[in-house]
Amino acid sequence: MPILQPIVNLAELLFQKGITDVVVSPGSRSAPLTLAVARHGRLRVRVMADERAAGFVALGMAQQSGRTVAVICTSGSAVYNLAPAVVEAFFQEVPLLLLTADRPHEWLHQRDGQTIDQPGLYGTHVKRSYDLPADNTHADARWAIDRSVNEAVNLSQLLPKGPVHINVPLREPFYPASDEPFRYERPRIVEVLPASAQLAAETWHQLQDDWERADRKLIAVGQLPRDPALLTILRQISDEWGVPVVGEIISNLPRNDSFITRTDTFLAGMSPEQAEAFRPDLLLTFGGSFLTRSLKTFFRQYPPRQHWHVQPGVDRVVDPFQALTRLIPGEPTPFLQKLFADLDYQHFLQGDDEEDSRTFLHHWQTADRQAARLVHQTVSDTDSPLTDWSATQQVLDHLPTSSVLHLANSMPVRYANLCGIEERQQIAVAANRGVSGIDGCLSTAMGAALATDQLVTLLIGDVAFFYDRNAFWSAPVPPNLRIVLLNNDSGHIFRMIDGPGRQPELETYFETPHGYTARNTADDAGLMYMVCSTKAELASRLPDFFQPGDRAKLLEVTTDKLANQSEFANYKQRLASLLAE
Repeated sequence: MPILQPIVNLAELLFQKGITDVVVSPGSRSAPLTLAVARHGRLRVRVMADERAAGFVALGMAQQSGRTVAVICTSGSAVYNLAPAVVEAFFQEVPLLLLTADRPHEWLHQRDGQTIDQPGLYGTHVKRSYDLPADNTHADARWAIDRSVNEAVNLSQLLPKGPVHINVPLREPFYPASDEPFRYERPRIVEVLPASAQLAAETWHQLQDDWERADRKLIAVGQLPRDPALLTILRQISDEWGVPVVGEIISNLPRNDSFITRTDTFLAGMSPEQAEAFRPDLLLTFGGSFLTRSLKTFFRQYPPRQHWHVQPGVDRVVDPFQALTRLIPGEPTPFLQKLFADLDYQHFLQGDDEEDSRTFLHHWQTADRQAARLVHQTVSDTDSPLTDWSATQQVLDHLPTSSVLHLANSMPVRYANLCGIEERQQIAVAANRGVSGIDGCLSTAMGAALATDQLVTLLIGDVAFFYDRNAFWSAPVPPNLRIVLLNNDSGHIFRMIDGPGRQPELETYFETPHGYTARNTADDAGLMYMVCSTKAELASRLPDFFQPGDRAKLLEVTTDKLANQSEFANYKQRLASLLAE
């Protein structure tokens, strides 16, 4: 048996466990792992020279597919460079399998190169960390490797999903001799059968009774992938029961005549008297994080009498509104479908009208429509210059039907949330709102484009874009990727925040102007490059920009940060006037 046969077999084990994609960063200590996946033939292996970018590319692929993606890197600081993607995957509940090569542990603190204390390095930001045996010729060691890898892949997929770390100490020689056989032995597979949580009948009937007794009910949806079945049942509940359904662009709730999606505008600065008309008796939530401060602040200041949260696992109490009263295990779609099915027939028999609930819904929907008019007035002035906000509105209006939209953090995701997506567009929205950093937004979108044939559009600011340019290094850029770069030559969000916006050090220490354009980056990466600085130019570029082609495309939208600031200040003034009415 070749000396590293258990490591060779590891690649086959990954494949048999359903992993099809592996992202590799080159290195010598990791060579046995790299060769094992590269020569396998049935694994899709992509090379990324920068480990930080590699981690986020894998994250984007796993976001898109829902399946575990493996990442391989060499020892030392390379392992730490995966950390930003690891923490984002952990808090966003995205499945990754991190395979980090290591030196045998007896060489730690012995002045040997690229040697750090790697076992457990990611701490509580992975679901579990494994450390494989360095000496793998004994039968027990081979058993331990197979068992650990089986368990790790299973764990990454068990709800809530997330990243799992396998540290792999390796001894030389790393490279097979020219006459050494390279074959894959079929591993033993440990299958975990799915289990579905089912509430006891008595508990379910109690939930129904409590739901029915609450006069004013509201559903708020956090970050979730697009789910047509979920959208259907939410619309039924809103239309037939008069329950407001509130969400944001990262909730994948589209703009329509049922859902309330402009809370960032109309919940800001409400008086206590106004707020009481919007306070629910029972708040039902599910999904991940909420984007806007206005929504979170409202429910913290005006908490409901009851707050139920539905989530697949109940190992953590998630209570962002500081009002949680009931944690319900399960997936939101089947929970809502059963609730609707069980109660709707009962409503029909009883002839319930629920007039008070419809009055409550009317309050929310009226405010939502007023907010829509305010946003439209802000961005539709044809005489005003092109701004980041008005450019975002134009881009979203032109998105191809049934495509994917990735939103970078800082201002792009906020502008997009103010604009929204129309239901007819059928757009799937993704964003890194687990930790919400700007690092890796470009790499994540590239990973998504690698994992789908659909067009993937990334809306990104200049600081996030230039921070993550290594996304273009080593991996061919998929031709279905479209990048809209909002370049205002600054960290624009700091001009919008009251604190740094009032400081004399704003430009030097917060905004950090750079003077860069993306032209040379686009040329180096082989992207089709376009640029515009007016509304007319943007309108003329967008049709061709979204056309399919054999190359990825980058559209650089240059704006003036002072014009952006003036437009946002005008919006806030109009908002204050609206709330004062």
